[in-house]
Amino acid sequence: MKKTLLSCIAILAMGYAGTLENKAATMQQMRFHCEKDTTELNALLEKGLKSGKKSANELVTFYAYELLGRPYVAHTLEGETEMLTINIDELDCTTFVETLYALTRTTMSERYSWRDFANNLENVRYREGRIDGYASRLHYISEWAVDNTSRGNIEEITKDVPGARELIKTINFMSTHRDSYPALKDDETFNTIKKYEDGYRNHKTYYLKKEQLNGKGICNAVQEGDFVGLVCKTPGLDISHMGMVVKNEKGELVVIDASMTGGKVMKEPKPIVEYLRPKKGVIGVRFFRIKKRDY
Repeated sequence: MKKTLLSCIAILAMGYAGTLENKAATMQQMRFHCEKDTTELNALLEKGLKSGKKSANELVTFYAYELLGRPYVAHTLEGETEMLTINIDELDCTTFVETLYALTRTTMSERYSWRDFANNLENVRYREGRIDGYASRLHYISEWAVDNTSRGNIEEITKDVPGARELIKTINFMSTHRDSYPALKDDETFNTIKKYEDGYRNHKTYYLKKEQLNGKGICNAVQEGDFVGLVCKTPGLDISHMGMVVKNEKGELVVIDASMTGGKVMKEPKPIVEYLRPKKGVIGVRFFRIKKRDY
């Protein structure tokens, strides 16, 4: 079955080779969840193109609703070798956001092939948009934000939201918890991760306290389809969870996420202030938006 699947995918890849930038992930660097992944992605992208949605935020929202109910599964990116994992049937909070980004960016460029999706997924998930081992993955959201902002993929809007305040924190959770990451048993990988962490000593960002998220100014500044990151107290860690936001009939922000507690992609039943209130380890949030491009 594996040989048949790889053969079919290889044939498909030849047809889409012209859509890729140089040095994109090869077939040997990809890992699929199941044999229907490519067909399902093509169908989903075609649906997005036919939706009539044009802006990035509209498309993020459209695709978030399309993914509702898909199971939450952690650690789908992990393996003996770092590969570009394509899995829209099992999502965690970060892969949910990355999937929304790749679906949206592909649709905005008027593409509807899984291979273009793969290219955009690699572009947002890895440092400088290229897979090159475990250490090339953007493991911290702060690093993800800086790298993707520098390449014009996203923009962080937190600083411009009323009530934003500074947060200075050193990010080094992985190197200080080496035993929790099997890939860090390798000294070269560990040292590379630590080198990247060194660039985030006393890293300054902005955040919004969770208690203030029902303010009218904040709700007006944040759009449906913006990504949200939950800023945590944990030493060495910046953001503990990701999702995206929509608005309820009162104009209040509501999170759609791949929920570990809910076991699936779901629209949280309460507005964001109430959703965050019992989360003792969360102090606030940061917001990100896909950046507009001229295609």
